[in-house]
Amino acid sequence: MAGPSGKPDPAAAARVRLDKWLWQARFFKSRSLAAGMIEEGHVRVNGTRISRPGRDVTLGDTLTFPQANRIRVVRILALGQRRGPASEAQALYLDLDPGPSAPDPLE
Repeated sequence: MAGPSGKPDPAAAARVRLDKWLWQARFFKSRSLAAGMIEEGHVRVNGTRISRPGRDVTLGDTLTFPQANRIRVVRILALGQRRGPASEAQALYLDLDPGPSAPDPLE
């Protein structure tokens, strides 16, 4: 990020738009779909409901949002530079949702 002199400010935290990060991490097929979910109030950042797609997110933020028939909870590990392949996208976050558990073999 540029400081007042126009040079990069090393003290500034790296940030990216929420809709762009969700798209880069491949949770949504387009930025407009991600923006629509955010505008409708379906996305939370660190437990706070967000309605602005341009809201900045940083490393360590926790996102909660619906996807298909489940609620996703992820922590941002990296911001990414592009929308790359799925393997690259999976390195951007840590999935905090345990998902469906395996059936107990003793039952």
